Amino acid sequence: MTIVGKKSFIVMTLLIPFLIIVLGCVPVLLAYVNDSTDTSVTRIAVIDETGKYGGAMKNNDNYRFVPLMGQKVDNPHEFYKAAGESLDAVMVIPADVEESQQVSIFSEKTLDHNTVNYLSHCLDDTLRNAKIAAMGDPELLSKMEQAQVKTQVKSIKWDEQGEEQEQSAEFASIIGMVLAFVTYMFVLSYGAMIMNSVVEEKTNRIVEVIVSSCKPMELMMGKIIGVGLVGLTQFAIWVVLLSIGSVVLSLVAGPAMVTDTSAMTAGMNLPGDSGMGAGMAVEISKALSSINWLSLLGNFVLYFIGGYLLYSSLFAGFGSAVDQASDSSQFTTPIILIMVIALYAGIACIENPSGPMAVWCSIIPFTSPIVMMVRLPFDVPWWQMLLSIVLLYATALLCIWISARIYRTGILLYGKKRSFKEVLKWIK
Repeated sequence: MTIVGKKSFIVMTLLIPFLIIVLGCVPVLLAYVNDSTDTSVTRIAVIDETGKYGGAMKNNDNYRFVPLMGQKVDNPHEFYKAAGESLDAVMVIPADVEESQQVSIFSEKTLDHNTVNYLSHCLDDTLRNAKIAAMGDPELLSKMEQAQVKTQVKSIKWDEQGEEQEQSAEFASIIGMVLAFVTYMFVLSYGAMIMNSVVEEKTNRIVEVIVSSCKPMELMMGKIIGVGLVGLTQFAIWVVLLSIGSVVLSLVAGPAMVTDTSAMTAGMNLPGDSGMGAGMAVEISKALSSINWLSLLGNFVLYFIGGYLLYSSLFAGFGSAVDQASDSSQFTTPIILIMVIALYAGIACIENPSGPMAVWCSIIPFTSPIVMMVRLPFDVPWWQMLLSIVLLYATALLCIWISARIYRTGILLYGKKRSFKEVLKWIK
């Protein structure tokens, strides 16, 4: 109640969803600003020993090419120096480029990834067309271009009643990754909050008075449960805000969706970009409706509670073994490292949420609260879910028991930095 009643809690609860959206838009905005403000031009001399491919390099706003057709330079560095500051790089297309499929570009500065990709793309298309032309069929290139097909795969799943629902693997991956990151941040931040509270009470000697009225186990569990309820309260507020936002969005975008659907049915194009925007809204609406939100959020709460109990008990136990927060790194670093590994495992499992690594990491208790979030939108088998939850809560209870033994001994010890060896003695 003390934490929830603070103005900082209320402000951050309302601001965090907005900040998450802003952080998601920042990379796109920075890329746009970088492209719009980049006025530098890279000047490249193209020494084409074949005399055929130097013209493949097309000038644009970022690159200027000086083709030297049929020439050969023994020392590109001397050629570069002789040009003074008029060149940024020298590109050499060897005479056997059709067989070796390799060119060299020389410069004093390391070239960026975009430049190398642009040069490679220009040469790839030119060499491919040259090989096709060498086959003696002048219409072959035109036929190959006409034969290129780009198939759009629509993913449709059946629900329990056999009804068809269109789904989006990309959208499901985004939802899973967001839930995994939220779980990681919540468990880490609230676990650290518990540890700091334990260290503060121990430093101020308040705990000596508190344990005279309750058992150390009760005090530790009170902290864990109280702070855990703070996290669930914050999450509940976000769900309510998200629901209100979804209703408002549907009321505002609903007419646009209907108009867009009617226009597409009639084979009409809406003026401007309204058709594109409404079409995107339709796709998002279909993707949202294909996800079982009740099951997803329910399982999220289960895994959040299990993961929180597991890690917060460790934070509380190890927090009682130190006198200052600055001395806690030797105990908290392994815990944080495990959580970081779990987050990276979740990111790695996005491509294959049903693969062996994803299955095992979603069952192992120390990684399952994060990795299982990535798998939940992809309909995890019930036996894997049940096994994962049982192991998670069993391990959480074991960690609570171990942490309680550390807590009851370490909470009243002062003046010395404890080691893992001493902590093991307290557990025994």
